[in-house]
Amino acid sequence: MRMSNWALLILASTIITSSLQSIAQPKEFSKWPTGASPQEIGKRVTKRFLATPHLLSQDSQPFITYPESVTWYGALTFAQLSGNKDLSAGLIQRFQPLLNQDAKLVPRPTHVDLTVFGVVPLEIYIENEEGVYLDLGRKLADEQWANPTQEGLTNQTRFWIDDMYMITAVEVQAYRATRDSKYLDRAALEMSAYLDKLQQPNGLFYHAPDAPFFWGRGNGWVAAGMTELLRSLPANHPRRARIMEGYRKMMAALVKYQGNDGMWRQLIDHPEAWPETSSTGMFTFAMVTGVKNACSAQRLAWTGQVHRTQWRHSQRLRRNGQEQQSSILSRPQAQHRRSARAGTHLVERIGASTITCTSGEFPQ
Repeated sequence: MRMSNWALLILASTIITSSLQSIAQPKEFSKWPTGASPQEIGKRVTKRFLATPHLLSQDSQPFITYPESVTWYGALTFAQLSGNKDLSAGLIQRFQPLLNQDAKLVPRPTHVDLTVFGVVPLEIYIENEEGVYLDLGRKLADEQWANPTQEGLTNQTRFWIDDMYMITAVEVQAYRATRDSKYLDRAALEMSAYLDKLQQPNGLFYHAPDAPFFWGRGNGWVAAGMTELLRSLPANHPRRARIMEGYRKMMAALVKYQGNDGMWRQLIDHPEAWPETSSTGMFTFAMVTGVKNACSAQRLAWTGQVHRTQWRHSQRLRRNGQEQQSSILSRPQAQHRRSARAGTHLVERIGASTITCTSGEFPQ
């Protein structure tokens, strides 16, 4: 499994949502190559995820790691929006042992990459309204803010761009499950602080204040995190304008850096870097959601980028739902060094594909 497959699932759900809601959508979202529709790709990717064992840490007491958490969330969302009850049942059944004999595999929420697991039980609760899932997911979201900083941020704040999805996702999911606005306020405060700290004048994001490069996947986390937050953030929320400003600035920058092959690069502003599928999936998710809400000029520009990406990206999937490219960087600083950690990143890319297959509307 790979992170780009997570993004593909979220994107598929994005486009499916448009058709279900009778939203006028660009013609590019309705005509697909044989075997490459969002429904077909999402189904293949989800089936592959279900056939894959848990991706566990290498600790003495192993726990489920974040690539599986985000993939699982995307797969649940895709199955629900596509109306595939068999896939939904299989994804929920996968969780059952974690409530009993395998409870030790649930990560403790001591780090953003561990706390994000909460998106899974919260999504299950949203779909089946069984309180045991709400209790677990809300517990993880609340523990993330148990000892906030003086600025009101979670003490898990580290100002790495990955966090802009990992923190945002679980807090937004807690809001969707409970309708308690404190979770949205937390996510919006955190996102605003990260925007002020990390977004550069060109609209893209450094990996961290001391890591001045535009890492593709990390910027993908930002794009997906802002999009998830804006999907739930009310139009009258006091921090919405700041977050929308950052989102639009980033989308405008990304249009300039997309390659002729429809992909974005491992280092976004380095055309000599290789095409990076997970970032491409997450950027496409963010753009598709924006296309459904943007003004006419942006809609025209972004639709062209999305169309190119979709055709190229979908053709990289094998029939079993595995994305063909297998090597990626483990650390973006080592631009020309391939990673031996293909197993982990296989799951990460399936995760990115699941995000790409889903979406919703921005509140108006």
